[in-house]
Amino acid sequence: MSTALLPGAALAATTPPKRILVLGGTGFLGPAIVEAARSRGHTLTLFNRGRTRPGLFPDIEKRQGDRDPLKGEGLKSLESGEWDAVIDDSGFYPRMVGASASLLAPRVKHYIYISSVSAYREPAPVNGDEEAPLAVLTDPQVEDMGKGFENYGGLKAACEAAAEAALPGRTAVVRPGFIVGPDDPSGRFTYWPARFDRGGEVAVPGAPSDPLQLIDVRDLAEWLVLLVENGTTGRFNALGPAQPMSWGRVIAACQKATPTGGSVTWIPGEFVARQEGISFPIWVPHQGDTRGFHTWQNRRAVQAGLRFRPVEQTVADTLAWYQGQLQEKEGRTRLAFSPEQEAEVLKRWKATSPG
Repeated sequence: MSTALLPGAALAATTPPKRILVLGGTGFLGPAIVEAARSRGHTLTLFNRGRTRPGLFPDIEKRQGDRDPLKGEGLKSLESGEWDAVIDDSGFYPRMVGASASLLAPRVKHYIYISSVSAYREPAPVNGDEEAPLAVLTDPQVEDMGKGFENYGGLKAACEAAAEAALPGRTAVVRPGFIVGPDDPSGRFTYWPARFDRGGEVAVPGAPSDPLQLIDVRDLAEWLVLLVENGTTGRFNALGPAQPMSWGRVIAACQKATPTGGSVTWIPGEFVARQEGISFPIWVPHQGDTRGFHTWQNRRAVQAGLRFRPVEQTVADTLAWYQGQLQEKEGRTRLAFSPEQEAEVLKRWKATSPG
């Protein structure tokens, strides 16, 4: 196996430097892409509104505007310039993805669109691959996520189609699951190592044998840069690890990452699924319509060079980063499950469980 594909490696690029345009670049995945690309000698341009952490990367060229060509200056700042590749990690609406892809098509060689496994039609099949049916919007013109984000998957699928239509044969569609790791503002995966660090009785849903899939943001970013270097096209499920991973392994990693530890109270998935107002982050019931959610095949992505660091490393690094956040006055991350929610589900479970 080439060491150029090892996760976490800061290696010199083995291909000529590329000019990469990132649509976004200052949120979560974007900065990881920037760091991965810079470490391999590539030249970057960032296009965004300049609202999220505008002080990041002062030495990198920035183009300011809006993904919506009908708002303000829109895409005007992208009307000039040529790039080897575009990485689009901020496209949520097909009209806007189509506008940027069409504008850039004559001046870029390769367009990588960051979609989601949510682009597949529900319920997710068990061990589904990239040929599984995609979600379809009831209203193809809709431009809001809808109640409970019910439009999110259909919008992502429509965005994929818009990018591919603008650059046929030159597009890579990347469908991650949960993207996790240091700098994650969502507080979803971070909840678990942070919760064990707090100690005490920890409510954990499901069973240790439940499957879980995720991808460290650094692994995803390094692989996206590899796709640029290789000019790779196609559709890929970008989530791991390479071999099936159990929820129990993730929980054990969280326990071991902190001397505080914590005692685990496993709460059956059937019980959790019946609780209104209770939604544990990252875990999804391995039953009924969501049984296939954490079972997507990733063979294509692995064959295209995607590699995964151990989840134990991701847990430890995420906890260290979060602890640093606690020292900041304006840390971005709020944990996705509160002590009050945990106490309530423990109370409900103990009220119904034997003994």
